[in-house]
Amino acid sequence: MTYTDKEIESIISQTLSKFQNQDIRKGMSACWLCDTAEEAIGNAKAAQKQLIQMPLEKRSRLIEAMRKVSLENAEKLARLANQETGYGRVADKTAKNILAAEKTPGIEDLTALAYTGDYGLTLVEAAPYGVIGSITPSTNPTSTVINNAISMIAAGNAVIFSPHPVAKRSSQETMRLLNEAIEKAGGPVALITTVKEPTLESGKAIMESKDIPLLSITGGEAVVKVAMRTGKKVIAAGPGNPPVIVDDTANIPKAAEDIVNGASFDNNVVCIAEKEVFAFSSIVDELVAQMQKHGAYLVEGGDIQKIVDTVLVKKENGYVINRDFVGRDAAVILKASGVSFSSDPRLVIARVDKNHPFICTEMLMPILGISTVKTIEEAVEEAICAEQGCQHSAMIHSTNIKHLSYAAKALNTTIFVKNAPSYAGLGYEAEGYATLTIATPTGEGLTSARSFTRARRCVLHGDFRIV
Repeated sequence: MTYTDKEIESIISQTLSKFQNQDIRKGMSACWLCDTAEEAIGNAKAAQKQLIQMPLEKRSRLIEAMRKVSLENAEKLARLANQETGYGRVADKTAKNILAAEKTPGIEDLTALAYTGDYGLTLVEAAPYGVIGSITPSTNPTSTVINNAISMIAAGNAVIFSPHPVAKRSSQETMRLLNEAIEKAGGPVALITTVKEPTLESGKAIMESKDIPLLSITGGEAVVKVAMRTGKKVIAAGPGNPPVIVDDTANIPKAAEDIVNGASFDNNVVCIAEKEVFAFSSIVDELVAQMQKHGAYLVEGGDIQKIVDTVLVKKENGYVINRDFVGRDAAVILKASGVSFSSDPRLVIARVDKNHPFICTEMLMPILGISTVKTIEEAVEEAICAEQGCQHSAMIHSTNIKHLSYAAKALNTTIFVKNAPSYAGLGYEAEGYATLTIATPTGEGLTSARSFTRARRCVLHGDFRIV
């Protein structure tokens, strides 16, 4: 379903007004949109008890209803998130919503394992945890809610979300739509819950609640550390500063287009997006020229420092980003920096040395530093240094199988993309399922329904062997 700009603005205005007045549909809303974390947890706990009594076929129908409503409202939710946060591009946020709705695995991910022998039958099944506490980000608010809700409910859980306050309204509107779809499909009310006003206190209450055995954290390093200290099972998506290597065997025109597409996607707020480039000296000039053909704007000389002074803040141990420019358009950044430009660039690029803050800082904005290297060994060494041990994501453009293998082994990242934009690692315009929660620190990798289950073993001794 598509909407005109006028229709979208009307929908957004109505939605915001409802939330501001706390006058969301009575009845069901009273169950999922709660005053306190304790109330939200209690309602989710009651709903989960109903869910696990339903046949898997019924659960599958709930998941399909969630997919349908997410697809129908993909653009609306993208516009709402963009207007609320100021981050990214509506078209790209729409694409992320669609990706989450279509390619997040459902109950088919819950496979069982059986052992048979002289002593009988042992069955290992994927069982739910109960109620999951999920902390979600401002960068991918609606798509993360869609993705996590499908995965967690498919696994037999209920979920209480604690969205980033900056993206509260768009996240809550996504929850409302999903809950309505579940209820209409015959599912329990309030499988998805949240608090009306997410705060540090409500987030802490969720993380510390004895009724929540599992936490899913898609946020900054600080909140991950807090979650880890609770002693609970934690699935944590940590930071990343993904490098991309381009060697002298790469298809340079394609590499240039792929890098621009990946680094500019949703204005670089996606955690796996290309954050810095290490290009062989023999091809770097051609690469830069080709990137400019695909919407990148090259800044040089004093203009580089102007941008640094605008979008970064100097600290004792380096730089931190100025959050006023997170996810902003390249044109906005250039204008604010006093750098003259033409047309409507998608990405700002600059040729800098390996120690420049454009290389060493996770920018979360459409700015890409390009550093020159001479060998694959040097490229990998510098990429590892820039990636700062996060082991999150990395890319390479090459047709040299030895270079591809060497880089993949040495970088040891959760996602490694060869000869494609970074978003191929999420299954976008590529093979494989999708997720918006990439758990590198805790080892789950790209999460799916199975990630939110625990293994249960059932043993039948002495019987049921038929061969």
